[in-house]
Amino acid sequence: MPERVASEVLSAMVGGMFSASALYPLEVLKTRMQAEAKPSSNPQEETVTNETSSTASNNNDETESNSTTNEKQTLKNQYTHAATEGMSSYASLMYQHEGGIAPFYAGVGTSAVQSATEKALYFFAYTFLKNGYVNLTGSSNIGTISNLILGCMAEWTHLPVTLPIDCVTTAIQTDDKNRGAFVLLGNILSEKGIGGFYKGIQAYTVLCLKPAIQYTVYEQVKKIVLATRRVNRAAAAGGGRSSAIVVEDESLGAAEAFLLGMVARVVATMLTYPYLRAKVMLQSTYGNAKVKPTIPQMISEQFSEGGVWGLYQGIGPELTRGVFSAALMMMVKERIGVMVRALIDGREEQQKQLINNRGR
Repeated sequence: MPERVASEVLSAMVGGMFSASALYPLEVLKTRMQAEAKPSSNPQEETVTNETSSTASNNNDETESNSTTNEKQTLKNQYTHAATEGMSSYASLMYQHEGGIAPFYAGVGTSAVQSATEKALYFFAYTFLKNGYVNLTGSSNIGTISNLILGCMAEWTHLPVTLPIDCVTTAIQTDDKNRGAFVLLGNILSEKGIGGFYKGIQAYTVLCLKPAIQYTVYEQVKKIVLATRRVNRAAAAGGGRSSAIVVEDESLGAAEAFLLGMVARVVATMLTYPYLRAKVMLQSTYGNAKVKPTIPQMISEQFSEGGVWGLYQGIGPELTRGVFSAALMMMVKERIGVMVRALIDGREEQQKQLINNRGR
């Protein structure tokens, strides 16, 4: 049993780190687009007003200051409008104004650590809870509702560790001054204390369902696929099977895991995305506000300002990154899981043979 848990944790950790690093530019785009507030109706409108005021001023220093402010406001308006147009427009603007490719990898190390930690703790808790459920009920057949409950419980177990890392990663991605992780970490501590690392945690009353839905869909469909495969192979073989085939029957192929991971992530993301965007805005746009709106208030405001699209602003990079991230992670996880289980089964087989030889 401990070996099986170790197999799940190790494979999930490596898969999570690999997928997070490979698709990190999309993570940056997603976070930046989610954090953008509603743009003004005309991106040049505020600039023109300020320039008129600046021309009327007799103070040269004030004119220069206003000119700099105008440029920043113009660029800000361009970013907010680009966020509503799509990720290609936003990515082009970032590349043009922020120094090429570097901003797309700001905080990649922190994100990789967060993803590896999150996936490892989640699958450790989920496997532990699932084994406990099987021991209590005496049945290895876990239903959909039970899977959702176990997934929600597993999600909450890693939040005390991973939410602070997520908060720092979001701060790095949305920081327009390009300060480092340690500077931003110190700022959060000095301004908000420990509580500053848990901004947006209320969103997890719903967001805890996201991985629960994702992995429940994955596990339930995986059961059907593996059961069908076992029946077909048993009918074809008509006899005994080697341990290698047994191991293979307990895992999906790379393409199967990839496609199933994609489908599961799409379902989970579409159901929970408005809360995900609200969490990011609490960590960034409303991060230093004295009075923060509640999550339902933010969702209501987003809907009233932009309709359904307001709720799903930034969904493009989130779906693209999330779908491929989940697919890559589940594919890598399945493959590593097969290798670890094969090593464990091989070692157990050797031990059995050694005991049998001694008995003779």
